[in-house]
Amino acid sequence: MIGRLNHIAIAVPDLDQAVRFYRDVMGGHVLEAEDLPEHGVTTAFVDLGNTKLELLYPLGEASPIAKFLEKNPSGGIHHFCLEVDDVTAASHVLQEKGIRLLGEPKIGAHGKPVIFLHPKDCLGCLVELEALN
Repeated sequence: MIGRLNHIAIAVPDLDQAVRFYRDVMGGHVLEAEDLPEHGVTTAFVDLGNTKLELLYPLGEASPIAKFLEKNPSGGIHHFCLEVDDVTAASHVLQEKGIRLLGEPKIGAHGKPVIFLHPKDCLGCLVELEALN
């Protein structure tokens, strides 16, 4: 069912500082930041060639990233994203196996459907599934 690792998401308290770190210090190729109001985040991707890092910054006080940063003021790894052929089909299979979904599929940063899986059902990790196409 699952494919390759699409990205690892890192919540950051200062997006500009994080972009400068990955671009200027680490020499990474950082893509332009994008606001995703439906997800409550501003995101900037660092293209690593074989995968990506997603820098997440809260877009508003109700953002899940704002809540994460309240508990982790320095930021940190928020989730990882795995590719699947079809988010809806994968969701049904996982639900049949007792995995809880966090909401309904939404369009994510790459314009593709995504859904999150409950961390209590995924070995303590927040997992995002993203459709290949």
